[in-house]
Amino acid sequence: MPIPSPLHSRTAKLCQTQEWRDWAGYLSAITYQPSHEVEYFAVRNSAGLIDVSPLYKYEVTGSDALRLVNRVMTRDISTCHVGQVMYSPWCDEDGKVIDDGTISRLGEQHFRLTAADPSLRWFQDVGFGMDAEVRDVSTELASLALQGPNGRAILKDLFPEANLDGLRYYHLVQAIWRSIPVTITRTGYTGDLGYELWIGADRAPELWDELTAAGAGYGLMPVGLAALDILRVEAGLLLLEVDYTSAPFARIPQQKSSPFEIGLGWAVALDKADFVGKRALEQEAKKGSRRGFVGLEVDWQNLERLFGTVNLPPQVAGRASRTPVPLYANGKYIGQATSMVFSPILKKYVALATVQSAYAEPGSELEFEITVEYVRKRAGARVAKLPFYDPPQKKAIGHG
Repeated sequence: MPIPSPLHSRTAKLCQTQEWRDWAGYLSAITYQPSHEVEYFAVRNSAGLIDVSPLYKYEVTGSDALRLVNRVMTRDISTCHVGQVMYSPWCDEDGKVIDDGTISRLGEQHFRLTAADPSLRWFQDVGFGMDAEVRDVSTELASLALQGPNGRAILKDLFPEANLDGLRYYHLVQAIWRSIPVTITRTGYTGDLGYELWIGADRAPELWDELTAAGAGYGLMPVGLAALDILRVEAGLLLLEVDYTSAPFARIPQQKSSPFEIGLGWAVALDKADFVGKRALEQEAKKGSRRGFVGLEVDWQNLERLFGTVNLPPQVAGRASRTPVPLYANGKYIGQATSMVFSPILKKYVALATVQSAYAEPGSELEFEITVEYVRKRAGARVAKLPFYDPPQKKAIGHG
């Protein structure tokens, strides 16, 4: 049975719908408002506050901490400076992805890792014999995601001494709030200007209160998982067990994916020291991958025509769908769309998909299966470059 997160005392009072989802064993609000679109537009136009405490969090310390983290991750973590954050997948010995997450370098031999699935045993097993301690701090730390164009201005009200104007994308700053430490990372899962605040679980509700008060004049709203799902699809961001299957949980080998097959080839450093899965990934890099991860834009005129045959407008608006649908090219099955949504800001029906490599090039013409009044039809779709939405404020440095 799901349990309350450290911020449940605040989120429960705000959740008008009382609609919740089990996220890693915690109750997480799906929507606070009757319409998720209000929360979605808060992030895109002003700011949203999201309880992301259910993330698994691990701290790695000891003289071999860097060696361990670099052994686990496909990314070259030795290039990550203190105060920097990196994103990376990690794999099994066959080069198949187990999970993906962020790595924050808090000190020369001090790292904080996030994961979607429990990973303590894996990290400890990989580090066997090394002078490194892996500690699960998931219940000790809460995390609040402040996302949207007004996020920096809100934070500056609470942390006037932190150099937030100079904080670069995927970097962090250590701050003090009410005499207690808070780590602020310029990260997020929305594809917008965003920050995540990491604080002791017992003090997190107070920080939520102050952020809410500081954000009142900036249009800040609490944001649930339904809006977050739309935001992350627009940003082209993967979701474990939706857009790919974790290797340990795959029922058949075909369900497993390499980093190259889920759009994370850029995060594989084959020129670094040995890491788990390196030899298999070297072979794949030479031979080529069987599949590719792509974005899709579904042809709107096709949708109108298909639904028009039954006198309906396109029935695609609303929450993001996680129900996979087949994709075709010249009548032949070539992959599946795994996350799809009508983008409120782009006014397009878009999807994340895995397709055979021959059809992964931007501009490739495909067919997207869609159900029209219980009958399966096919609409035209085109492979598009990710992310779908990439606003300048996401990475910009400066005032605001």
